[in-house]
Amino acid sequence: MEESSRNQVPRKPRILCLHSFRTSGRILQKLISRWPENVTGELDLVFVDAPFPAEGKSDVEGIYDPPYFEWFQTDKEFKEFYNFEECLNYLEDLMLKHGPFDGVLGFSQVAALPGMQKEGVALNKVPNIKFLIIISGGRFGGSKFGLPKLAAKAFSSPVGCPSLHIIGELDFLKGESEALLNYFVDPVVIYHAKGHTVPRLSEEDGEKMLQFMRKSKYHCMKSRI
Repeated sequence: MEESSRNQVPRKPRILCLHSFRTSGRILQKLISRWPENVTGELDLVFVDAPFPAEGKSDVEGIYDPPYFEWFQTDKEFKEFYNFEECLNYLEDLMLKHGPFDGVLGFSQVAALPGMQKEGVALNKVPNIKFLIIISGGRFGGSKFGLPKLAAKAFSSPVGCPSLHIIGELDFLKGESEALLNYFVDPVVIYHAKGHTVPRLSEEDGEKMLQFMRKSKYHCMKSRI
């Protein structure tokens, strides 16, 4: 092995961070900044805004300042989706511009990204997603959400990339989040006592996330050999 290779400092896993419905990248950054520094310090986190201005009231109004954004539009029951393909194209452009990324962190529907990428209907111009961190997860086609055409086969086979699922005991999506675990191979789970939010991490939770990240970092490094 060459001297330069032995002395090279391994880079931190680069993670694309996608905010929740009608919030913003800045808000997600503030929430994640509450995590222990020994966790966030091991990650290269990139926060972005969704492509569309929020078309309705945000649940964080009065807590966090606007502007607020949404990734795509839906009807009130979250059964019909609009501008979904535009959202996927926007994500791909972000990955090309700011990547390459090792993983994706986000709420709910990020769970479908590896499956859509595997099926060849999205993110074809960027490297495969190597791991997911899913907060308050949900599944397109589950009990709470409709099924966009492009995501029809996202969960037709078990999702093999490493996944960390953060689930709130009081989250209205708790049942959906737990059902989502069945579609992933060897999912790692962190439970917290709050609802539909980015929780603070206990010392035990932080160590569990670090273990997940160390394993994922190994896989990232191995894939580049």
